[in-house]
Amino acid sequence: MPLWYGGDYNPEQWPEEVWAEDVALMRRAGVTLVTVGVFSWARLEPSEGRHTFGWLDRVLGLLAEGGIRVDLAVPTASPPPWFSLAHPDALTVTRDGVRLTHGSRDTYCVSAPAYREASLRITRALAERYRDHPALAMWHVHNEYGTPCHCDHAAAAFRAWLRERYGDLDALNDAWTTAFWGQHYSDWAQITPPRATQYLQNPAQALDFRRFVSDEMLAHFREQRDLLRGLTPGVPVTTNYVLAGWASVDHWKWSREVDLVAVDHYPAGQGMAAAEQSAFAADLARSWAGGRPWLLMEQATGYVTGPRMAAKEPGEIARHSLQHVARGSTGALFFQWRASRGGAEQWHPGMVPHAGPDSRVFREVCALGEALRRIPAPPGGPLVEAEAAILWDEEAWWAVQGPGLPSTEIDYLAAVEQAHRVLWRQGVTACFAHPSHDLPAYRAVLVPSLYLVSDEAAGNLAAYVEGGGTLVVSHFSGIADEHTRVRTGGYPGALREVLGIRVEEFRPLADEVELPELGRATVWSEVVHLAGAEAVARYPGGGPAVTRHRYGGGTAWYVSTRLDDPGYARLLAAAGLAGGGVPGVEIVRRRDHVFALNHTGDEQPVPIDGTDLITGRPVTGVLRPGQCVVVRSAR
Repeated sequence: MPLWYGGDYNPEQWPEEVWAEDVALMRRAGVTLVTVGVFSWARLEPSEGRHTFGWLDRVLGLLAEGGIRVDLAVPTASPPPWFSLAHPDALTVTRDGVRLTHGSRDTYCVSAPAYREASLRITRALAERYRDHPALAMWHVHNEYGTPCHCDHAAAAFRAWLRERYGDLDALNDAWTTAFWGQHYSDWAQITPPRATQYLQNPAQALDFRRFVSDEMLAHFREQRDLLRGLTPGVPVTTNYVLAGWASVDHWKWSREVDLVAVDHYPAGQGMAAAEQSAFAADLARSWAGGRPWLLMEQATGYVTGPRMAAKEPGEIARHSLQHVARGSTGALFFQWRASRGGAEQWHPGMVPHAGPDSRVFREVCALGEALRRIPAPPGGPLVEAEAAILWDEEAWWAVQGPGLPSTEIDYLAAVEQAHRVLWRQGVTACFAHPSHDLPAYRAVLVPSLYLVSDEAAGNLAAYVEGGGTLVVSHFSGIADEHTRVRTGGYPGALREVLGIRVEEFRPLADEVELPELGRATVWSEVVHLAGAEAVARYPGGGPAVTRHRYGGGTAWYVSTRLDDPGYARLLAAAGLAGGGVPGVEIVRRRDHVFALNHTGDEQPVPIDGTDLITGRPVTGVLRPGQCVVVRSAR
């Protein structure tokens, strides 16, 4: 099967005479799949129960004639104006109690009964009309789930979720430590979402609300998925993930429910930082997919995040796409096909930019389409062998975003990104794992600032080390249980035994300090007592900063401060994770293919010989600046 290539197609933004030109340009670019209808609810159902499918019939017919398949969207992320007017109680309410008005996307409460009913109606109408259409390749439910609501509908659903989770109020009061500040609940009706309040929110309540939001949105997805499966058996159903701090989505749980993991990725950095972030996002997606193929559903032909929009440098469109394909994506899709003339994202780049097809961007889009045509799609089964695992737990991330922590500079995502970035620069292929996952296959497991650690996870990590593994734990890990309750008796309570230490107190840093063995340390320090471990680096005052502990057949390291990248790399090398990579050169083995990408502006040596599938030319151990090659290679 060929790789999917294309992106979001929004023909309703353009006069009908443009549609035939679009299909001709798609064929020229090698497009094989487009997502249609993500924000089309108002066009498909201009008033309640009245559907206007004629325009979509014509679009899908043109695409089918052009040999282009369709990822047909259920447009529930953007309810039409008539719905908001008829059901104002279904509009989003912020934590400050402000009911938002129609005028953007995501103007809904996922718990509102009217919204859930309307979602199923439009889903059924689309499925019944297009279930036998030759262009239909997959279903795309919603768009970038993540919108929370704090209205009374959400409050009622939250209470029902809490009843299911805790069973009775005694268990909830204990989990939430409601004895503090006199918050004891004596009736379920007293509980609301964590709305704006006088001072700090209860952190356990805030965390449980984010868990609830993830489950409530997943229930909305499942309702539509099950309806689609019943009407169109055999057609995959997916939704597109967005990795963002505001999106309360437990991706490990969601990935068990979708037929294909699909992700959107817009790097926040540029240049080499964008390459590092693209590899990070792709490895996360592959890990969520559990080794199955997955799909890069959205990216951009330019940079759209950060302080300013910018063009990608020549060659970056292909390199970023191939990074994802190397790590198991079944293709490379973009948002969107044509750059919009108006609307909120009119400056978002497109595969066909405002300049039209006579442009560098479109020429690179065509070249990428030809390159992807020459690369086989990834087969089933394990795709990429990883030497190291990095623990990823969305709930721990949410907890660190909560109120009242000892430092606002503790950043879970930044800690995880650093672990991946340093390994990537060393040429070490990594994947991600949940703290409860089976871990023995990995040479090393990195634990960056994992604030929440359950008893189950703590036992799992101890068993991994005892069985011969290498564990590298960063500061502010193992501090609290799954209810955000601090584990007393010394930090990090869940991991003290395996680490062979006891931390007496935290000492957040105002200024950087120098560790003679490892270099610069910032943000955080701790008063560490050895309880079986040995100090391998010390603070200027003499206290242990980094420790190593033999535990069973393995070794557990602890880093009580934030090291800079060179220092963290030296630490990982000491722990046995020294790579032989060339900085800026990425080499990934995907089954029997090796992908080599030169992200630098210089010629670089690579240990690869063979024939490049993209160009048909020999590869003899050297990559030109910016060059990407794919070589079939025996294991």
